[in-house]
This record gives sequence, structure tokens and C-alpha cells, in this order.
Amino acid sequence: MAAMTKSSKALGVICTIWTSNDDLLQGHAEELDLGSDDDEPLLIPSKHKKSKQHAKPLKIIPTGSDGSSSNSEDSEDDDGPTTMANMEARSRALDAKAALEANLDVEEIQLAALQGQDEEEDDDVDMDGEIDDGGEAFHLPTAEEREEERKSGGPDVHVVQRRMRECVRALGNFTKMAAKGRSRSEYTEQLISDIANYYGYNEFLAEKLFLLFPVAEAIEFFEANEIARPVTIRTNTLRTRRRDLAQALVNRGVNLEPIGKWTNVGLQVFESSVPIGATPEYLAGHYMLQAASSFLPVIALAPQPNERVLDMASAPGGKTTHIAALLQNTGVVFANDTNKQRTKSLTANVHRLGCKNVVVCSYDGREFPKVIGGFDRVLLDAPCSGTGVISKDSSVKINKSDRDFDLLSHLQKQLILCAIDSVSPESKTGGYLVYSTCSVMVDENEAVVDYALRKRPNVKLVDTGLEFGREGYTKYRGKTFNPTLRLTRRFYPHVHNMDGFYVAKFKVERKAKTRVAADDNEQVGSKVVIEEEEQKSDSGKEHVSFDPEEDKPYLHEAIRRRMKSKGLRPLPRTKVSAVVQSADA
Repeated sequence: MAAMTKSSKALGVICTIWTSNDDLLQGHAEELDLGSDDDEPLLIPSKHKKSKQHAKPLKIIPTGSDGSSSNSEDSEDDDGPTTMANMEARSRALDAKAALEANLDVEEIQLAALQGQDEEEDDDVDMDGEIDDGGEAFHLPTAEEREEERKSGGPDVHVVQRRMRECVRALGNFTKMAAKGRSRSEYTEQLISDIANYYGYNEFLAEKLFLLFPVAEAIEFFEANEIARPVTIRTNTLRTRRRDLAQALVNRGVNLEPIGKWTNVGLQVFESSVPIGATPEYLAGHYMLQAASSFLPVIALAPQPNERVLDMASAPGGKTTHIAALLQNTGVVFANDTNKQRTKSLTANVHRLGCKNVVVCSYDGREFPKVIGGFDRVLLDAPCSGTGVISKDSSVKINKSDRDFDLLSHLQKQLILCAIDSVSPESKTGGYLVYSTCSVMVDENEAVVDYALRKRPNVKLVDTGLEFGREGYTKYRGKTFNPTLRLTRRFYPHVHNMDGFYVAKFKVERKAKTRVAADDNEQVGSKVVIEEEEQKSDSGKEHVSFDPEEDKPYLHEAIRRRMKSKGLRPLPRTKVSAVVQSADA
């Protein structure tokens, strides 16, 4: 009787739920399985909420011990309903089960990692100088064998890769890894030859670049030159702020972030759904497409408001407009470039970015300071070989020779002396020169700076103010440079993920001359520094003056040439002399 009452109540609840749903009334009638009287009425909703531990924990990585959801439900049904008496025991069982499954997952991950390491080790070179590729020992080719390889069209790429790897290992631990009877120079020559073939350099440039670094780092440098540098832009603070510019570009579908802590105007672009060089913000002059390495010389120059600044090689204007922005459109910036065609893009960028304090001119940089001088600061981003920007211009790999580096080095030495002479040592706020190149060669960097220090004793190197970068060389392959060259900075693609660059900063001081003092109280041969102002005031020196009679013939000819240039008939020389005499009277 009790069982019948129990079943009737369950049937009443089910019918109530069924009739409350209008959709079910429209369907076909289904036969209800009320079950036996011994089963628990599972369809009766419980008034008590289930414990959270009752739910099966979700797993990230499924294991073989996992069953279907129906199996788990069946197992729970077999245990019976959760009550206050068995809740704690069930909770502990579930926790233990979850911990066991987590341990199994960790073991699987570790096993997968060990298998991956084993696969990598299979590809590595063993310590006996052999490679697992077929078990064949490495053989360093002789000069005759290399010549035969060249005649036959060159070795296979895989052979070159293996040979480079073996040469790097041998040079890294030559006493243990090198073959008997083979010299270090043979391994080096073979590695340089393979680098030239593999990366597409001529052997001359491959050797010069290889000698700049340790063996393993040299391979990293060559590899980095095959990868394009990140796209970076510089915020034009004359028109906007970096935060506002970043937000505007993000709204246009550009994925970007700040370059680093060393600059507060740079942004690195990862992806863009619009052409980054044709956005409304670009056309409005809110930013400039500019390599991150080009920020460095202007940061080192650190121009101050109301200063006179010269940019000796300014096209296409990235550094010039950066200087104008730091000056806040005060003072004046002379933007010079020897190529008149390039001044067109320079002028366009100056106008687009709203720089109102820029004067564009086109002179040979070696004509300064005859054209104009007395600058507070000068920036010389000298023309160079471009060995720091090979990722942008791959033609550098094959079109550079020893003569090119000699000519460029000579030009750079001339330009840096003219740049030093253009700086005013009397400047109260400046008196600085920054020399930079997009080259990593010592011939174009440390050698030029050391030459300037020897030729101009009134200049000295100072800290660039750049917080990163490697120190410049003070010794290189038997050459010894000024010890202060450690204040200069070098930047590499494989280290700093930017174009190869070099930056040096000079402080120009007043010129001084020396004389030998031979007084009784002074030691003969000692040098006494005398300022130019003191020399001018010495009574024993002859004062230079002009002789009017000697200058008259030159004045006559100047008057005749001026009249010819104006299209006038020049006066006879006698009348010209009379005009000059009357002017003197």
C-alpha cells in the first residue's frame, strides 16, 4: 500500500510538469516508464542543492581511464543518493580521483618532453666528431677538394650546413674537436667560404664581418641579416601624443606596442589591416615611418630649445624632424643634403610633420663651415657601406670591395673634421657633435673617430646617454685606439633586434696652442697652454693690418666684373681707379 502511494505521488508530479509545458501538449503521447516500486524516484526534484564536490572535475588532458558520461552516471547511481552521512566520504574519494588523474597528466607531459629531447639529441652531433646522419665521420675538405667542388657547381646545401656546424664546434673547442694535422686557419677558411656560399656574400665581405665576432656569434649575425627588422614608427610630438596616436591606430586595426623604455615616442607595428604608410594619421603628419636605430643619434644629440642645429646629411628627414620636435619648433635646424633630388622628399616630410624651424639647403658637407658655422650642435649621419642594414638592402652582400671601404673611410674623415669645425665652442648650452653610421665596420666607425681625436685635440668623447648597446672597440686586430672609445656605442641586429648602428658623441672645446718655454726658471721643452685671447693681447706680437695700396688692383677688377654681370659696359681701368680714389677720399 505504501509502494502504491509512493508511485501515485511520483505520477502526479510528472503529470504536473508535463502539462505545464504547452509545447509538449502538441506532440504525440509517449508511454511513461514508472519503474518498479523498489527503485528510487530519480525524477523528483530535490529541495537541497548538490555539493560542488559532487560534480566531476573537468580535466585539461583526457586520459584512457576516462569513461563516458553515461558510465559515470551509472556508477553514481550504483552508489546511491548523496546524503549527509556519505557526503564527506564521497568528497574525499572524488578529490583522490582528481589528484590521481592530475598525476597521470603530468607524467604524460614529462614523457612527451623526454621523447622530444631524445629526437633532438638524435639530430645533434656526438662528441666523437661524428653525426648520426648515416654514421659517417666529418671530413674537412682540402684546398684541392674545395676547388673541385666549385668547378662542379658547388656542394649540396645540406652538406654546407653540416660542414658549418662541424667547423663551429671545432673552432669552439679546437684542441679536442679538430682533426689531427689540420690547422685552425683551415677550419676558419672553410667556414668563411661556406658562409659566403650559404648566405650569398662575396668572400671579402664575409671575412670582414666574420672577424668582428666570436665564431658562434658570427653565425647569429649572418642569420639575423636574413630576417627583416620590425616595422617601427616615431610619434610626431608637434602634432599628437603617443598614447593618442596608438589609440587611433588600434581603432583602425593596427596591432602595436611601445618599442621600449629607452624611447617615449617609438611604436612597433606587428600587424596592420591598413597600409601603415597611407593612413589619415600618417598624411596628417602624426607619425613618421622610421627605423628604431635612427632614433639613437638624435637621442644622443639631445638638442635643447632655441639652439642652432645642423644636420649635415639629412634626407629623407627622419632625424631632422625628430630634432625639430625636440626643439619644440624653436631655434633653427639647418637640414643639408648634398643630393638635390633627395631634398624633395626631405622638404615634403618637413612640411607634412609641421616643422616650422627647418631651413633646407644642398651643399657638399665638406664645404662647412665655409657656408655657415657657429652651431650649438651638429649631427653627422655619415654616408657609409650599409653593412648594418643588409636585411633591407641585400645588394650590399656582393657589391662591396676593399676599395669601397677605403673611399668611404676617407670621405667620413673629411666630413667629421668639417663637422667639428662647424660647432661653436663658445656655445653656452651645446658644443656637441654626434657621429653615426649604419655600418658595423671598424674602418668606418672607431678608426674615423680615433682619427678625429688625433687631428682635433680640442675635442673629446663624452657619454652618449644611451642606456644600452655594446661599447666601441679600443683594440681590434692589432690596432689600438683611444681608450675613450669605450664611450661610443655599437648596436647589432642579432643582439638588439634593430639595424646595425654606431653612435659617438664629441664635446668641442676652445682651441689651444702650445709653445716651448725656455726661461731660466722653467725646464726647457715644457709645454705651456696659451689661449687664443691671450695671444691676441700679447704686446710682442705683430698686429696684422690691411694695405690699401696693395688691395686697389683687386678692387678695380671686382668693380669691372660686377658691371659685366649686370650687363653694363665696364669702365676703363683708369676711370675705375679714379672712382676708387674718390671713394677712399
